Amino acid sequence: MSRTITVGLDGSPESRAAAEWAAREAKLRGLGLRLLHVYEPVPEPMAQAPLLGAETHQHWSEKIPRETAGGLRLRHPGVEVRAELEAGRPAEVLGAAARTTELLVLGSRGMSGIGGFLVGSVGLAVVARAECPVVLVRAGEQAADEHQRDPVGIPSAATAYRPVVLGLDTGHPDATMIEFAFDAAARRETALRVVHGWSRPSYYSYGGAAELWRYEELARGEAMALADVLRPWREKYPAVDVAEASRPGNPAEQLINASREASLVVVGRRIRRKPFGVHIGSVTHAVLHHATAPVAVVAHD
Repeated sequence: MSRTITVGLDGSPESRAAAEWAAREAKLRGLGLRLLHVYEPVPEPMAQAPLLGAETHQHWSEKIPRETAGGLRLRHPGVEVRAELEAGRPAEVLGAAARTTELLVLGSRGMSGIGGFLVGSVGLAVVARAECPVVLVRAGEQAADEHQRDPVGIPSAATAYRPVVLGLDTGHPDATMIEFAFDAAARRETALRVVHGWSRPSYYSYGGAAELWRYEELARGEAMALADVLRPWREKYPAVDVAEASRPGNPAEQLINASREASLVVVGRRIRRKPFGVHIGSVTHAVLHHATAPVAVVAHD
């Protein structure tokens, strides 16, 4: 199993949803699946306790990946599944795993009542440092959520995939991120919706025909810039139907809105090789917390 998708597993509902998504993605890509359960060693005082000793902790730590792997093999025949157990700090172990896998998949919890999601400190730390694509999957995510509803409005995994959504900055387009999104759409045999949000200049106001003309000229320029970036990718992936959306406004809000009808949202993260100041970026951070579809964060220079 040299080429794999790795999923971080801890037995929580969000990590189980991530494992199911990763198994579906492994089948789409023809890759193996590696379940990585990271546990922190029991402190010495707890190791001496009869009910919380090291042997009991080790037993439960081994049970989680073993039983999860068994279920995935039954539900996803043809996908090679390997379960592994490692001791250490989760962020550090998962970060190391990101250097040897094609895709890393993690779970995130829903925050009921306020319309958002919670990406924990481990997930944020891994996303901020991993140089392979990292996908965040929400607790409760189902295969049917990525597909169109059937003709009578019932959720179904047998219908066509919903579009893949790509957030694109035409000022700094990155080939790695664009190709990831086109490839994801091609494998799903679905459309790619490219979202480009831009800001009105500070001098813009809502008065007069001259200002309206200036705004329309700016909008045409932004749309043309987006079309120019995508032109070679359209030629490389002729079977992918591409919809371009270039609009003024907050890019994060536009991507969050688009995620409601998406199978996957693709955003980027600029790699910073300095030892300090690692961060995700405001747009990607907002999308991670509020998008309703799985989110792929693709690192790039």
